[in-house]
Amino acid sequence: MTLFGEVRKASSLLAVSSLEERREALASISKLLEEEKDRIKAENDKDLENAEKEGISSSILHRLVFSPDKLKSVEKGYRDLCSLSDPIGKIREKRELDPGFVLEKKTFPIGVIGMIFEARPDALLQIAGLSLLSGNGLILKGGKEAANTNRILVDIIKKATASCSFSSSWILGIESREDVQVLLSADKYVDLLIPRGSNKFVRYCMDNTRIPVMGHSDGKCHTFVDNSANFEKAVKICVDAKVQYSAACNATETFLVHKDILPSFLPLLEKAFVENGVKIHADEESKRYLKTAIPMECGDEDNEYLDKVCNIMAVEDVKKAVEHINAHGSHHTDAIITENEENASYFVSFVDSADVFVNCSTRFADGYRFGLGAEVGISTSKLHARGPVGLDGLVTYKYTL
Repeated sequence: MTLFGEVRKASSLLAVSSLEERREALASISKLLEEEKDRIKAENDKDLENAEKEGISSSILHRLVFSPDKLKSVEKGYRDLCSLSDPIGKIREKRELDPGFVLEKKTFPIGVIGMIFEARPDALLQIAGLSLLSGNGLILKGGKEAANTNRILVDIIKKATASCSFSSSWILGIESREDVQVLLSADKYVDLLIPRGSNKFVRYCMDNTRIPVMGHSDGKCHTFVDNSANFEKAVKICVDAKVQYSAACNATETFLVHKDILPSFLPLLEKAFVENGVKIHADEESKRYLKTAIPMECGDEDNEYLDKVCNIMAVEDVKKAVEHINAHGSHHTDAIITENEENASYFVSFVDSADVFVNCSTRFADGYRFGLGAEVGISTSKLHARGPVGLDGLVTYKYTL
């Protein structure tokens, strides 16, 4: 726990550091990442080679790849972060209780954040950038499948921030399986835990720690195609929602289609899906209009495929679509495609999810897209932070009088 104590000590210095110093630290990390990109690729290649030997699934392999495009995306995210205002010290409320007694509610860093994640080296960099700018210390536990990549990324971050007033001890990477239990029991040192992985893994973290946990366990997203939808627009949105990055938690898994447009819309959607290699599971009513679909089995409506596989189901109207989503979704992201404003309004009002979209892909549920600079993940909690969690989700507040 000695190392955890060092993170705690450094975090207290980071919390009171200037915005200018934190911005300079982000710029230093970004610069060093670019300079060391060949070494990063070499370490990532080792992880990919080991993963393929161990027969890891294609969806995890996809997440494990740390491509030049992902590096550029991280660097852009850091530049965007540097353009944001300081999340620390914002006055949320101010009032004079009595003459001379002035009460202020100010934002302040949470403290030390523990993050446990699987396969996503770019997630490490996103949370590191957000933690740094929001003044929080960080303890990272990545999956063994990304051990080499994660190790060099943490080393680069430490090297880039070694001369800062808060020292490089603000960030710590831990690696062994036993370290997970140590982290879960470190409520004396860690103020917030963010697990990113499978439903089973996130639930395990929630059940085995006294540290507050933020995040989501499932990404069972839906897209409902209303009978008033523009078909050309709808097909493009559906393809993006399933194909653009099917392994992501904000990819649509179930497409609900208004029963009145099944004969005319489904052949168009099927053609686009087949061209993009998407396998379709369909309920009995929808399957009549689909040539390549296989019958849905019991439980398919609750699947998170994280692959080019989806469900297509018929629904009677927008109300039935909402009922299905609230019963089988994971409160992550759900969308309606419609030209009917009344139906759009109903959908937005009654779908109980962190992100509810009209006429756009569920893939837009992302910190970069939301202009947050980056994200630590998507929260489906209704307390503290909900949806893509950026800087605002990593600060709390204190009252001063």
